Amino acid sequence: MLVPPNTVLSIMGATASGKTALAIELADRLPIDIISVDSALIYQGMDIGTAKPEPAVLEQYPHALVNILDPLQAYSAAKFQEDVDQLVQKSFVAGRLPVLVGGTALYFKAFRDGLADMPTGNAQIRNEIEQQAEQNGWASMYAELQAVDASAAGKIHPNNTRRVQRALEVHRVSGKGISEFWTQQGSSQVLGERLGCRLLECSIEPPRKILHTRIEQRFVQMLNAGFQDEVERLFQRGDLHIGLPAIRCVGYRQMWAYLEGGCTENEMILAAQAATRQLAKRQLTWLRKWPLQLRIHPETDSPIELVLKMIGSDPIVTSSTAV
Repeated sequence: MLVPPNTVLSIMGATASGKTALAIELADRLPIDIISVDSALIYQGMDIGTAKPEPAVLEQYPHALVNILDPLQAYSAAKFQEDVDQLVQKSFVAGRLPVLVGGTALYFKAFRDGLADMPTGNAQIRNEIEQQAEQNGWASMYAELQAVDASAAGKIHPNNTRRVQRALEVHRVSGKGISEFWTQQGSSQVLGERLGCRLLECSIEPPRKILHTRIEQRFVQMLNAGFQDEVERLFQRGDLHIGLPAIRCVGYRQMWAYLEGGCTENEMILAAQAATRQLAKRQLTWLRKWPLQLRIHPETDSPIELVLKMIGSDPIVTSSTAV
């Protein structure tokens, strides 16, 4: 099967839905370049808790934008868009199919729709927000966002502390709500104008009951694989704290609290599993609103065959699971 020119494939889905497995199976069939769309996989030394592919798998099936930053560093949707645009262009030149794989909605949106020219990050203000959150709780920070930018608050989940923090940071830096910058987004930033490519998007959506079972089993497997030791190494560095985006990742935040003595081991396990289910719920809610060409239900469909059919179709041939 020939790779269609100037085409990008996005494989989306909730955590533990099987996205990476599908991408690897696709790599055995076609010349593709896998590009991670995951805000946790970017960090070095955070392997077990992020369900990062094993080193041997990454060596055989390279994933771009994995292990690119120290946990002390921050990464933005704007930087992701810049990085992924360059990677996509390299794939086109090489005659390969760039395949975006992950579950970070903000990154997928940044790639597809572009971003408004909003203020860059301000470390001092970000630290001030983190300190306030530690003292007063993130619920109070969300209440502040509701007061200064109700429109943004209506689109950001209260538990998504990273986005709450960013929205407050933008307001404090510029005096404007982040929602104003969202509405100023120019059409020149849209994918078609930037790269002039065909975008194919699909999602893997197993039944929620199966997804929850996988989530619970996977966290137990992480613990057996040495997840606590992994977080202890980060904890002992001394320069990391729970306010950093890396340490706020699901699983790491709960383990960090346990290491600080804030909960029992059993409480940590239950909290981490619950937080992962909540993450999956937010991802599925987002996916329901996203205009996809194909929704794959792996309990009844053959994911690889449907994706290959979608790639090779012009115009796209859909199945009964397509929208």
